[in-house]
Amino acid sequence: MMCSGALLAAVLTLSACSRQPLNVGRNTAAAAASSAPERGVVRYRFSEAEHAPPPGASEGTLRIATPWDPATFDFHATSAAYVQFMGRLFFDYLTYIDEEGKPGPWLAKSWDISPDGLSYTFHLRDDVTFSDGSKFNAEAVLASLEHMRDPATKSPLAGRYIASYQRGEIIDEYTFRAYLAAPFSAFLEVLAQSWLPMYSAKALRGDAKGLATRPVGSGPFTLESFERQRGFKIVRRPDYDWAPPYLRHRGAAYFERIEVDVVQEDLVRLSALTSGQYDICLEVPPQLAANVLASPKYFLYNHVRKGLPSRPIAFNVEKPPFDDVRVRRALAFAADREATAKLAGFGEYQVKSDYLSANTRAYDPSFRDMIRHDLAEANRLLDEAGWTQRDAQGFRAREGERLGAELLVSDGATATRAVPIALQADFKRVGFDLRLTVIPAALLTTRRKSGDYQAIAGGYWQTNTPDGLYIMHSSKEVNTPTTFGQNTSRVRDAELDKLLSGAREATNPTRELAFHSAAQKRLLELVPSIPLNENHNLLAASRKLHGLLFETSHHAAFLTGAWLEKPR
Repeated sequence: MMCSGALLAAVLTLSACSRQPLNVGRNTAAAAASSAPERGVVRYRFSEAEHAPPPGASEGTLRIATPWDPATFDFHATSAAYVQFMGRLFFDYLTYIDEEGKPGPWLAKSWDISPDGLSYTFHLRDDVTFSDGSKFNAEAVLASLEHMRDPATKSPLAGRYIASYQRGEIIDEYTFRAYLAAPFSAFLEVLAQSWLPMYSAKALRGDAKGLATRPVGSGPFTLESFERQRGFKIVRRPDYDWAPPYLRHRGAAYFERIEVDVVQEDLVRLSALTSGQYDICLEVPPQLAANVLASPKYFLYNHVRKGLPSRPIAFNVEKPPFDDVRVRRALAFAADREATAKLAGFGEYQVKSDYLSANTRAYDPSFRDMIRHDLAEANRLLDEAGWTQRDAQGFRAREGERLGAELLVSDGATATRAVPIALQADFKRVGFDLRLTVIPAALLTTRRKSGDYQAIAGGYWQTNTPDGLYIMHSSKEVNTPTTFGQNTSRVRDAELDKLLSGAREATNPTRELAFHSAAQKRLLELVPSIPLNENHNLLAASRKLHGLLFETSHHAAFLTGAWLEKPR
């Protein structure tokens, strides 16, 4: 907990009131699922005996229904959500996040970090091959990092996360050194994310564009066939033997094949699971979760993804009326998160009123009630801001001007319009007129780039590191004519910038935690957006599926050690 006084000064002096880091990396309800599924309970750990399939178990084909039609298998070139799950099918990574939330070895056996934090020397495995037969080595690491930051890749995520990467050096075949332009405390963590896989150097230098439809990785499965809008089929690599230690699985995957079908309609996708057509249904809509919970044949897995919570509205702090922090804070107090989260999540979502997911490293719960639901405080702040008059419709006014703003919503977001409508009603109770404008996604992107909006549907930013706070709120992430940033609130706060940069460049873990703690408090003072609920991953699976783990960066299904009971 931060002491009173200037936030930045408190961080720099590292006062005695600094807190201990939370023990993250496990789900809050990490327990073996009982005979009856419980809301929010997930199977996260397994005993060695349970993890291996018994003789006669089915190791044939696993069938999966997904709403995602992959636009590309070059995961360096996209920020799409489907990469969280699909990345673990085709690729391996230099690091992984262990069960304590710390970076652990995967393709990199170990590493050395220079005292100034500007170089990382990776000692690599020498027994790994790619699906094209080439070796994983220092050349592959160099080629992969260069591909991430190549302007031709147009990377919206991987390239941004290694922005501090300056150059690489091949020390020998299995030793690689990365040089950074500035220290980056989250470097080892971001290398574990699904969007930053290691590719074959041979494939990258031979036909990098071909990776969009023909992924070449070192992962447990390879692509057999792919048809847009329909799905894809993958087959296991019999020589795979380098899964991360967390998986506690040696050798090839148990399943010979996995068939993934694109079923975009929520009800159809879940109905196909319950009819026996599929073994796993990805992205279960919360309104249908009760159907799964009521069935003795299926488990519902409900994980909170790390990173930033859902933000249904982001304010443009450069445009009236949101250039007044009192108005922003008033609306944050006016939002009835409990009711709105229940409306959106049907009881499956955890309410949030701060800016970092509770299972993310460096989360500080000390300030979580700073913008609690409080109509009296909302009205007090709007009075203080000078909006004391009321017009004929009951909305606040000042000098004949009504207090209100336009919220831009994409025409593709039909499933999430209930939340802005609920906020519209909440804001009306304190005299604020929120007008919803639904526009085509392409036009919304154009207006977002130019800053031509008062408020915009915020969404979320999923990451396995608290550095997501920098991505979403640093002034360096505001859109410019040449940079597409994620700071949709366009907040430019000198104190916040110092805290976020300090956390990013800290070489001392205690200092980094203190910077991130102070940044979380500062965001709650600035209120660039309204956090609503955690970002949940709901997955339904047959009770006959065993060995299902959830990887520790995104809490997506990890299928290398999974198997099905043999049908009777």
